[in-house]
Order: sequence, then structure tokens, then C-alpha cells
Amino acid sequence: MQYVGIDWAYRRAAWCAKQVDGTIAGEGFVAADEDGLARLVLELGPEVRACLEMMSGAVWVRDRLASAGWKVEVADARKVTALWIPSLEERALRERLKRRFHLVRLRTSAKNRVFGLLTQWGLRIPLDRLRRADGLELLEARGVPEVWRHSVAEALQVIELLDERIAPLDRELGPLARADRRVCLLSTIPGIGSVLGLTIAAEIGDIARFPGPRKLIGYAGLAPRVKQSGERSRSGELSKAGSRTLRFAAVEAAQGAWRESNPWHRLYSDVKARTGKANPAKSAVARKVLIACWHVLSREEPFKRHGSRTDLVPASSPLLSGRLTARA
Repeated sequence: MQYVGIDWAYRRAAWCAKQVDGTIAGEGFVAADEDGLARLVLELGPEVRACLEMMSGAVWVRDRLASAGWKVEVADARKVTALWIPSLEERALRERLKRRFHLVRLRTSAKNRVFGLLTQWGLRIPLDRLRRADGLELLEARGVPEVWRHSVAEALQVIELLDERIAPLDRELGPLARADRRVCLLSTIPGIGSVLGLTIAAEIGDIARFPGPRKLIGYAGLAPRVKQSGERSRSGELSKAGSRTLRFAAVEAAQGAWRESNPWHRLYSDVKARTGKANPAKSAVARKVLIACWHVLSREEPFKRHGSRTDLVPASSPLLSGRLTARA
């Protein structure tokens, strides 16, 4: 049995193999592609335990080496701990959701482009009204010059194209969300619908991986960094170390927190009033959302608005109060 460490880079991968007693059995470089992996397996044989640094493509490298008989772990280089790797089916679901997320962000960008163009001429016209057959004629009647009208028309065509690309994805994901008990539980939390619930469930995986809600918040990168000097400490920006998709989903669920019907409306209002900014308030509510997610999934119970056990961490805690300068 040999023990191998692999540092995978863009063009080539460095490797070092050791025997059980710690002596170096070999080291070198191979091309960072499938041929390079094949040469490495041919040189070292199948009896290998390997550790691979987490990076883009790490799961593919692990799968290829595992198919050759190697036992491979993917590790976080900063913490030197093995990482949980979802199954191929789970990764496929994540990729579908990320594809939809990418298209939705592009569509939102195009919508913001239309809003910005109209703002230059002092107009606030709903998008649905502009998408009617006489939408551009309305802009002409309101005094918008031809160049700006053409820019609006281009953005509207982009929105229409993205709508057509997103619709079949929604039809694919809908049945998956309805069949997933985790999504049924998550959908009882305010701000979480079926697709957002499926996104959160897919990113979390097995909730037993997280011994408490704080760990889940840290995994989403929504925990503030704590800066200490002697006996003094203060909260800083969000760590943003972890699942970007889960962080986006939690913040997306928090978007409606400004409404009085939202159970975290008071928290949102207090943090916004104290900081003068909406983003720290959204981050505070997003942490509340993840705490609720942890409890409903751990206990397999729907969310309870009043007297719920999801409020185990006091609102005054720095973790929830939003006493930070971070942006969501």
C-alpha cells in the first residue's frame, strides 16, 4: 500500500508517494488530464490511498482514480479535513439547479438593464407592459429616442429567450421537488418555494452532517468573521467560505423579510435601522432561515411561526443580529 498526495493545477499535477513507514517512494509531475491520471495509475498500481486538494475538477479526478481501484479522499487544504462528496445523482441535481440559477441571474441582469434605460428618461413602466405588442410604441410616445428604444428591445428579446430556456428546467425540477419530503418540510418556511427548497435540500445533503445550525450557517458562508485583539473582539464581514449556492438560496428566501407578514420582519427592520443598509438585514434574516431549515430537517417537523423551537438562538446574538458590515 502506498500513500499519495496530489496537488492538481491547471496544466499539470504534482504528486508524492510514501510507503507505510513514511519513506518517499516516488514523486513527480503528470499532465492534468485523463492521460496523466492513467500514467500515474500505471506507475503506482492499484493499491493506493490518495488525498487530493479540493479545487475545480476535484470530484472528477477522484472518480477517475477510484474507478482504477484507488481509495481517494478530497480534503480542504485550509483545515486538512476530508470533505463530504455527494453521489453522482445528487451532483447531477445540483448541476441542473445551478444551470437554472445561472439563467435566472442573466434574466435578472437583463431586467435591470431595462430598468436602468427607462430611468434615464424618468420612466417607470412595468416589464409586462413593455412586453406587449405596442410596448415600444409607448416608449416612443413618452419621448424615448430611437437608440434607447432599440436597447430596450434587445433586452426584452434576451428576457424572452431566457424565459424559454428556464421553462423546461422548471418542468423538470417541479416533480422532483414534489417527490422530495425535505422540500415539503422546507416549503413551510416563509420565503422558500419548491425550487428554492430543492436547491437548499440538494446543497445541504444529509442534515446529520451538521451537528447544529451554527455549522450550517458557517457552511453557507453567512457567519461573520470575528476579529480579536487581546480581550477585545468584533464581528467583521461575512466569511463567504462554503456553498455559494446555499448562501444565495438563503438570502433569496430572506428577500421578503421587509413585509410585516414575515416572521422575521422585526429583526429585518431593527438591523436595517441600526446599520442604515438592507444587505446586513437580509444577511441576518438569511441566518434565521438556515436555522429554521436545520430544525425542520433535523426534527422532520414543519416550520412553526409562533412559539417555534426554531428561535433557539436569541435575536441579540451577533450571529443573528446583523452587527456586521458585510453584504449578502
